[in-house]
Amino acid sequence: MPKVRADDSFTQQHRKLSQIVFGHRDVVTCLARSESYIGGDCYVLSGSRDATLLLWYWNGKSCSVGETSGAEFVTPRAILTGHDCEVTCATVCAELGLVISGSKEGPCLIHSMNGDLLRTLEGPAGCLRPRLIQSSTEGHCVVYYHQGLFCVFSVNGKLLGHMEVGESVKAMLLSRDGQYLLTGGDGGVLTVWQVHDLKQLFVYPGCDAGIRSMAMSHDQRCIITGMASGSIVLFYNDFNRWHHEYQMRY
Repeated sequence: MPKVRADDSFTQQHRKLSQIVFGHRDVVTCLARSESYIGGDCYVLSGSRDATLLLWYWNGKSCSVGETSGAEFVTPRAILTGHDCEVTCATVCAELGLVISGSKEGPCLIHSMNGDLLRTLEGPAGCLRPRLIQSSTEGHCVVYYHQGLFCVFSVNGKLLGHMEVGESVKAMLLSRDGQYLLTGGDGGVLTVWQVHDLKQLFVYPGCDAGIRSMAMSHDQRCIITGMASGSIVLFYNDFNRWHHEYQMRY
């Protein structure tokens, strides 16, 4: 394979360190971002092995953490406590003003964005060691546990449903309206589920490598997956095919 030499100015520009933010006392184990406001402002949530979460404000105008650009010291908006061990997963929903997080050997907790502990999410027996968590602006929260169990909660803490899957899931996403769940894992299969009853709606053709990460385009028409092989696979998506109003009309 021929070698391609990058332009020196381009390389130097992209190697430039723009900001360092300090706050945790141990390794950062997970990051999450809220929906963006006009101008690109949003909240960034960091979880750590020190059992705490820090909520930061991202300034879209200056492309940096902090409400004012160029500040020498940046402090988090809130420090969230309540876990007894390493935080493994977290999500933040700015529209509802909530932060939901899970720890290595403990429960999932719901905090306000001011740092107040509101409630605990309790699933059926066996729902231990949360690994992935997603929330929607419609008030749904989906948690995937190490044993292959999925639980759907309301933000009030009510268990709405649960299911068990055989595959080891590594990535999941909720649609913007919170009605559909996308999952992928070691089997290399992308699956679409209906959230309110956890009904399987569609299974895409399997890939030759496991799915490790997942993202969705702004219009929700394209699902982008990062594979264990190092490749990136794009799937065409249309949630309308399962939407009741669309089905009744067409």
